[in-house]
Order: sequence, then C-alpha cells, then structure tokens
Amino acid sequence: MDFIKGTRVKHDLYGEGTITGVEASIIKINFKTRGELDLSRRTASDVLLILDDEDDVIEEKETYTVSEIEKAFIKVIEKYSDVQQTVPLGDKWVGGTMILKPGSDSLKPKEIPIDTFFHKIVMLRDRLRVLEQNINSNTKLTDEEKVGMQQYITRCYGSLTTFNVLFKEPEHQFIGAKGGKEE
Repeated sequence: MDFIKGTRVKHDLYGEGTITGVEASIIKINFKTRGELDLSRRTASDVLLILDDEDDVIEEKETYTVSEIEKAFIKVIEKYSDVQQTVPLGDKWVGGTMILKPGSDSLKPKEIPIDTFFHKIVMLRDRLRVLEQNINSNTKLTDEEKVGMQQYITRCYGSLTTFNVLFKEPEHQFIGAKGGKEE
C-alpha cells in the first residue's frame, strides 16, 4: 500500500485520520480523536483503510477497468472545477413556457421558456456546489464555521426542492436537510 501525505485513512482503534508525514519506517497520522500518532510502516498496511470523499473504503487492487478510471476522473473534475454537468430537463417540459401572471389585470403577463428557467436553476445548483467546496477547503474557517455555512447551503437546497419536478433524472434533484424530495 502506498502512503501519501494528505490521504484520509481509518484505523479500527483510533478512528479516522489524515496522513501528515511519510518517513522510511514511520507513517505520521493525525487522528480526529487522538491527535498525531506515529505508526510503523510495516504494520500500517494491515491496520489502515484508505477512505475516499464519501468515507467509503477504497478497494486496493492491481488493475482497474477503464470505467473505474473514468469514474475517478469525473469525480475529481466535478470536485475541483466549476465545469457544469449537462442535466436533462424532464421530457414533458421540453419546449414548454412558464407564464408569470401579475395580480393586476393592468399589467401584462411574462412568458419565459422553461428551458431557460431550468438552465438558471441548474446554474444555481452548480454554484452552490462550488461554494460548498470552497467552504470545505478553506483553511481559515473553523470546523464550527464550516458546519454553520453548510447548514445554510443545505437549507438553500431544501428551498429549491420545489423545482425537482423539472428534472428528468432523480439523481439530479435537490435534497434538503430532511433528505426528502418534493414533487
């Protein structure tokens, strides 16, 4: 197993941590619950599991399929760039129009293509994701401040669940604090 500084790991006894240093015979790891500890390089591969961003164990193997490598690249690109994903509009809305009718009859209604409105919603979602990534990677914010800002972003996602009806694929929809989706 290759040990690289910055890699997140899990130890059965000490919990989750991050590799802070790699030396010839010692791996230095900062554990959330125990602080920095030195582990023998010989035994570290037997007691450590490497974690990915979703806290799942990454399976270590000799070869990877092209599909597995593509998924890994896509995950990295989504995480570290502001490249927008193509998100399909629900078939029943394609070519449709939104009509905004004012309460006063003296004012004209406004028509907006649903595709245009949907594109704005997707852009908003993508920008919230980038904001979330920037908060998580900010070294000047405390963990408490990060959690507080994350809660506001989650509430924003919750407010946007109303628009889930526009999405073709459920995996592209907004999920709020309760994890549910509105129809």
